[in-house]
Amino acid sequence: MGEENRAAVERLLDAIDRGEPVPVMEEIFRDDVVTEYVQSGERVVGLDNVRGLYGAFAGLPKVTTRRILGRDDLWIAEMDLDYGSGAPYKGVFILEFDADGKVVRETDYFAEPFEPAEWRTAWVSVDRD
Repeated sequence: MGEENRAAVERLLDAIDRGEPVPVMEEIFRDDVVTEYVQSGERVVGLDNVRGLYGAFAGLPKVTTRRILGRDDLWIAEMDLDYGSGAPYKGVFILEFDADGKVVRETDYFAEPFEPAEWRTAWVSVDRD
């Protein structure tokens, strides 16, 4: 089931990138799915509310997948998000699947990149990908 779940994550990211996520969500999310936006504390309960939320989005981002990691019923996707404003965002989706290959929980993190702190320069390298 693991590779099928990975393929579902890939389809979801592609659908968000195309601006048409709802059909894929209807296919891969359970009716009682819970989606959490960690920074804002928001929780979306149920596929009907997920449909409504994504149907009301002013503009979905372009998604560039950095990597997808996981196995079995737990998958993590890291991505670059472009909402068209010129400000880049980073995103992480954590998707938990049930035994039937349906998403039961999605936990999302969104962040703006920031400049590295000067005091860390002796120990770090900077990757601007």
